[in-house]
Amino acid sequence: MKIAIGCDPNATDFKNELIPFIEELGHSVVDHGSDDPIYANTAIEVAESVAKKEADRGVLICGTGIGVSIAANKVKGAYCALVTNIYQAQRAQLSNDANVIAFGAQVMGLEVAKCLLKEYLGLEFDPNSRSMKKVQRIKDYEREADHAE
Repeated sequence: MKIAIGCDPNATDFKNELIPFIEELGHSVVDHGSDDPIYANTAIEVAESVAKKEADRGVLICGTGIGVSIAANKVKGAYCALVTNIYQAQRAQLSNDANVIAFGAQVMGLEVAKCLLKEYLGLEFDPNSRSMKKVQRIKDYEREADHAE
């Protein structure tokens, strides 16, 4: 898979440690940087890349992961989950078809993030699962809201 990644300046070292790990898992990485102190700009750029299918999935990092996940979820077609444990990393993909995940570099250790990333990237959403109706409702609402404007 092609993975888009980006962060705010505070998470640069964290991101730079994750990139070779993602590559070791057999994925290619597109680094969207870490220089912009306005984390929303980088989050939107990564989310747009994923929504436009330029990348298969995205990874975002800021201090807590909250800000980048909120920003990414404003992009139509981007579905970002803030994950902090293995079960969330699994369910982000299996139950929610999240195409972007977010981490908090100031609230999570690097080795934990690697475990979560490995789990998330190793799973695929099953469109025949019982979660499909739930995921489809989110996508339908997104289209409905887009037409209401």
